[in-house]
Amino acid sequence: MEGLPPQVQERLLRLQQLQQTLNSVLSQKQQVELEIAEIDQANGELQKLGDGATVYKATGSLMIKTEKQKITTELTERKDLLNTRVTILTKQEERLRSQIKEVQAKLQQDLNPVTPQA
Repeated sequence: MEGLPPQVQERLLRLQQLQQTLNSVLSQKQQVELEIAEIDQANGELQKLGDGATVYKATGSLMIKTEKQKITTELTERKDLLNTRVTILTKQEERLRSQIKEVQAKLQQDLNPVTPQA
């Protein structure tokens, strides 16, 4: 990298930073989507129970007795929040992918004059 012009070095570093950020966003998005799937599964199990069923909520290392309707509401609110988070992460992902393409195109332009002409 030492033989490259400073502008190209900066773009390469920028590209690496963008790719690392994209990987982080993709990881966060995957975790959020996994939590949404767990909420859907929990809601499915709650649907199978009668209204008077005893339901426990895990809080840390404790199991706390709660009402089915209350926990269903909490799960729905949490899922709505997570869906908003997925939307935000998706927009970040799209913006990062666009920026990566832009930097790659500029790098390609920068490096084209360096390659020998046949």
